[in-house]
Amino acid sequence: DSPPSPEELQTLLWILGSPLAQGGDVAQRSFLRPQGPHELLEIGPGPPRAAGDRAQGPHELLEIGPRNFGPWSFLRPQGPHELLEIGPRLGVCTPLSTNAVSLCHAAGLSRVRRLERSRRILLQLSSPVSPEVRVRLSRALRDPVTEQLYPEPLGTFDVPAVPVPVTTIDVLGRGERALREADTELGLAFDSWDLEFYTQLFQKAGRNPTSVELFDLAQSNSEHSRHWFFRGHVTVDGRPVGVSLFRSLMDTQSSSHPNNVIKFCDNSSAIRGVPVAALWPQNPAGPGPYERRTSVRHVTFTAETHNFPTAVAPFSGATTGTGGRIRDVQSTGRGAHVIAGTAGYCFGNLLIPGYEQPWEDALCPYPSAFARPLEVAIGASDGASDYGNKFGEPLLAGFARSFEVLPGGQRREWIKPIMFSGGVGALEDEHVKKETPEP
Repeated sequence: DSPPSPEELQTLLWILGSPLAQGGDVAQRSFLRPQGPHELLEIGPGPPRAAGDRAQGPHELLEIGPRNFGPWSFLRPQGPHELLEIGPRLGVCTPLSTNAVSLCHAAGLSRVRRLERSRRILLQLSSPVSPEVRVRLSRALRDPVTEQLYPEPLGTFDVPAVPVPVTTIDVLGRGERALREADTELGLAFDSWDLEFYTQLFQKAGRNPTSVELFDLAQSNSEHSRHWFFRGHVTVDGRPVGVSLFRSLMDTQSSSHPNNVIKFCDNSSAIRGVPVAALWPQNPAGPGPYERRTSVRHVTFTAETHNFPTAVAPFSGATTGTGGRIRDVQSTGRGAHVIAGTAGYCFGNLLIPGYEQPWEDALCPYPSAFARPLEVAIGASDGASDYGNKFGEPLLAGFARSFEVLPGGQRREWIKPIMFSGGVGALEDEHVKKETPEP
């Protein structure tokens, strides 16, 4: 509604100069065009200067520490060189923006709504390239799931998207065939059992499902969330087995060490701890003195994998895998505390440039939507550490395995990588049991 004051602009520049802003992004000129009172800032390395020289123009006014800020780019493409700007998808606010906006609000810049970081890449080419080649280059340099090329000037983060209208699937009139067509059109990934079950369910209810309801069922009632197969009836050689796979796993606790405090009934498991002396605030809701207390603190552990998302977007897949597991720790009982994390990765041959090994085959294909093993190794490791660091959880241990063999011409490899995340936490004895929900 109005331009920032000099004090607000100085505060914003200080926030951008924090570790949230990693210098080195370059461009000929920004593709973002500020409109009205909006401010446009670019972060990048300053031009080379001799000792004792001072920056000219706005560089002097906007310089903070080792980074320079200016209203234009610090690189200029010449001749056939190409300049690409790649940034987050406009329809998705990134975690970096969330953290940056929180810092801005804490510093008194309450009018800042979103703050994103893009990277600008200068390609030094010997001859001009076609638009098709330019598109291929931009795709190779970005994560197509979370990033996009900014080919046109952007005046706003808003995306002119029109919501898809809600439709009704005629299960009552056309039966399972209608549901199967909706499954293909909407990408719900129902299997034959799902199609049969939901057809009978809505026919019994006497109404047709909507597209929104089917999307909900595809997620919340999936194997990932409900373990239908893991909890299902098992038949071996035509004979039913008395217990499910999940029950077989749970029954091992009847013959193990009886030190479980939580088992198979919460977001994490917990084993009995010991009395621990610690400093506690007398008034947790405000400032005040601390006092020494001794309480029984149990040890929690939880683990999960996030394989397919990591295959598609290594950094983001690993961050959400780690974040979901951290949520499991914090949601145990009436609230546990994170202590430390572990991570593990399994992928195919790395084919490290300049370090290719004799057994590695560079011609083996991968699904077009999957990242290559080396990208998974680097991106997933960075993502798992990054998310844990934001919550104060250090990553202390883990493993990484690279494997691919071709025995008798048959390929055996972790084509879909494994991203394993585990974490240790602490839970107060008085917080083991959840309270009864209020009606």
